[in-house]
Amino acid sequence: MSNAWEAAVEAQIRSAQERGEFDNLPGMGKPIPGRDAPYDESWWIKSFLEREALPSELLLPTPLQLRRRVERVPAEVRDLPTEESVRTYVGALNAEIMAWLRTPTGPRVVVRPVNVEDVVRRWRADRERAAAERVAATAQQAPAAPRSRPRRRWRLWWRRR
Repeated sequence: MSNAWEAAVEAQIRSAQERGEFDNLPGMGKPIPGRDAPYDESWWIKSFLEREALPSELLLPTPLQLRRRVERVPAEVRDLPTEESVRTYVGALNAEIMAWLRTPTGPRVVVRPVNVEDVVRRWRADRERAAAERVAATAQQAPAAPRSRPRRRWRLWWRRR
């Protein structure tokens, strides 16, 4: 029975090869990944993160993730359109920080809530600086050309009376 089974499988593989279904597969001609590398216990999670294009910081404990998010607040709020949206973003982050502070897990890392007023003040300054840079850039790009007076039709001046 096993010989018949193997023969059927081999026949299917052979017919697929003849149809060209195994041509141009990804990784063709390349060594199998991980053969030369030393054994790593977390190979599966690393390959999953790479395959799904997920950031590796998801593996960090909660306090370190929160601390990284606090460090990135100025860059995250820079493109937000209104002061209210900045306050909402910082408020949501502070809520997550407070929830972690109530029941801390993971390593003992100092994580403090973000001062909303400081973030808003910096956001305003960044927006004003960006607006000033845009005005300066447009002033340099297009120098004001002198306006020429429109041509008059001198030959029809006598018909206007």
